[in-house]
Amino acid sequence: MPYSLSRLAMWTIVATLPLNFLPRLPDAKYDLLWVLIAALLGGVRYRLLNELAIVLLLFLWAVSPARTLLQQIDFLTARPQEAIVRIEQLRSERIKLRILSVAGRVLFPPIYATVSMPEHQQPFCAGQRWRMKLRLRAVHAQLNEGSFDSQRYVLANSMPLTGRVLSLHPTKASCNWRQQVISSSQKNYGDLPRQAIITALAFGDRGNVSREMNQLLRETGTAHLMAISGMHISLAASLGWLAARLLQLFFPAAWIGYRFPLLFSLLSAMAYTWLSGGNPPAVRAILALSMWSTLRLSGKCCSNWQVWGFCIGSILFFDPLSMLSDSLWLSAMAVAGLLFWFHWFPLPRRFMGKKRWLILRLLHLQLGMFLLLMPLQILIFHAISVSALVANLWAVPVVTLLTVPLILCAVVCNALTPVSVLLWWAADRSLELVFIPLRALPAGWVHVSQSALWLSLLAWLMVVVWRFCWWRSSPITVLSLCLVVALWRMNVRTPDWRVDMLDVGHGLAVVISRQQNAVIYDTGNRWEGGDAATSQILPWLNWQGLSVQQIILSHDHLDHTGGLESLHKAFPLATMRSEMGREEHLPCHRGVSWQWQSLTFQVLWPEVGAKQSVNNQSCVIVVSDGKWRVLLTGDIEARAELKMVSHYRDQLAADVLQVPHHGSGTSSSPPLLRAVTAKVAIASAARYSAWKLPAERIIRRYADNHYRWYDTAADGQISIAFFRDGWQVYGLRAKILPRWYHQWFGVPRYSR
Repeated sequence: MPYSLSRLAMWTIVATLPLNFLPRLPDAKYDLLWVLIAALLGGVRYRLLNELAIVLLLFLWAVSPARTLLQQIDFLTARPQEAIVRIEQLRSERIKLRILSVAGRVLFPPIYATVSMPEHQQPFCAGQRWRMKLRLRAVHAQLNEGSFDSQRYVLANSMPLTGRVLSLHPTKASCNWRQQVISSSQKNYGDLPRQAIITALAFGDRGNVSREMNQLLRETGTAHLMAISGMHISLAASLGWLAARLLQLFFPAAWIGYRFPLLFSLLSAMAYTWLSGGNPPAVRAILALSMWSTLRLSGKCCSNWQVWGFCIGSILFFDPLSMLSDSLWLSAMAVAGLLFWFHWFPLPRRFMGKKRWLILRLLHLQLGMFLLLMPLQILIFHAISVSALVANLWAVPVVTLLTVPLILCAVVCNALTPVSVLLWWAADRSLELVFIPLRALPAGWVHVSQSALWLSLLAWLMVVVWRFCWWRSSPITVLSLCLVVALWRMNVRTPDWRVDMLDVGHGLAVVISRQQNAVIYDTGNRWEGGDAATSQILPWLNWQGLSVQQIILSHDHLDHTGGLESLHKAFPLATMRSEMGREEHLPCHRGVSWQWQSLTFQVLWPEVGAKQSVNNQSCVIVVSDGKWRVLLTGDIEARAELKMVSHYRDQLAADVLQVPHHGSGTSSSPPLLRAVTAKVAIASAARYSAWKLPAERIIRRYADNHYRWYDTAADGQISIAFFRDGWQVYGLRAKILPRWYHQWFGVPRYSR
């Protein structure tokens, strides 16, 4: 072979990396041209150009499944589809389906959808096959800086579709073996206090874990222990290897070797992967383990870094979209961090032999993981768990060495009911040993701003400086590097003030900010089990490093006031203003004005004495710095708009207009648009609005009046930065974070 496997693996990683930041996928019509260029580069004698040709071909290989997935989304969402599906998982009132074929056309690579539980007399279970008529739509994320990127997540896991079942007919009614094992096992442990966690560790299903438990696991940095991941698959392989070695005690000497334990360990890991339902982290782990086993069986001698590169390269070659997976990044960087930490920053030899130094060795391990994974954790979670340093010292050994082995033994002994019940009970008790100290720890989940991301890179810099003793030989250089990392953003041009309309679906949340302080106009919607403040507004505020000083409520409708309680809990000193008749709220009616951070807030509507806080009594405010003006209109409709124009026309002029009532056909009357004469209109709307907002004729009306139109459904978060000499508008999908996986997938705006 002209090139080593380790170099091919490295090129695969390099070729797949662009999937993380490409704004658009390259058009397939140019593929032949790129192949010809690669052939020309491969034909020359320069090794560097030969390698570039291989990287180019691997890049085309990587983008191919991404294009196929987008084509599948467009095809499946265009109209209701008759499909053969297989049930993969039951999730409360939702079902995860794998779409096998549509109209006789087999779909590959696999694509999954989550649909509402249909009403049917026959019970559903994993493994069944059904002929279903499905109305599907693409998952469309609410995109804001600092919040969870669900659109990236579903593409990484090939689950980009949601919808409902229009009709169904069974073609295979029996459950698969895995579901039968789960049902049989749950009869033995279903009454235990921590049965939800046991199900997550045994079968990879975390759907029944309570919100309080998930919060505890997140805050203590132990959530990775309660899901089947690479560590658990490796543990299953280790237990399989140990069992095989014990079996070899009864073998003739000629039969004893390393191959049988290795193969048996691989089979054990595959069995655990099958039990997990083939979730992506487990599948990636078994693929990496298979590659490592192949290297061992072939007798090749590789360094730890070569094995790491070969395993990651193999995963990305067979599943390029896993490059978008946060779990892959965390797993890969955790292993790389371990190698880096123990090679470059080992403990002195005197601490490595004696058992009394075990706690110190564990603390050394946890400290390395905490420091080296800090930049990645901040980038993914926008927060860090300080208590993870202590929590994992206890939780990792107990779960790894006690809980998971007991669970695996319980599954193996499932036919022996008394033994299985005892093992399940012991596993439950071991989990209680884990959670008792975890509950005693203070909340350690610390939200950080985006500036902390760059400061966290100092952790890697510190390790490198210590390893090469640069602090002693080149102190000035080290100090300069630290200052560059800490202060490089000081030359970035920052606005005098800004207005951000957050993407909260159907609802409204606008943030006016200046000098790390903020005023919030409306707080988004609320639903059973959550609200827009918790899911979108607070993460965004934390990521921006803003403190809320005032909360303004336009009117008393849930989609505008739903997040008030959560925001008030997070910022109890913030003053509140509305015309809802609440004693603790400052007034918000015509004639009221105030100064904040050198900005003027002037209330134009409603009139004094409004009896109800409804759409046409929304608190309409002009925010101005003396040069630029923003008009916030809430949900006013044509009746109130015409009254405002007839009485206060000369006060309505603005540069930016918040589109009234989410772009409803009952608002945005032509007289208002002519009176405001703004250059930009921004609307808060959900893509899958039940009311089909914004209305098409309203969008055309704004265009006819020479407004540039932006809405959160199409643009995500909309940010307007005001400077002394001008202002600019940025949409997250197009300018702030343009990525191919953030684009509008599926059918056009108003298709249902």
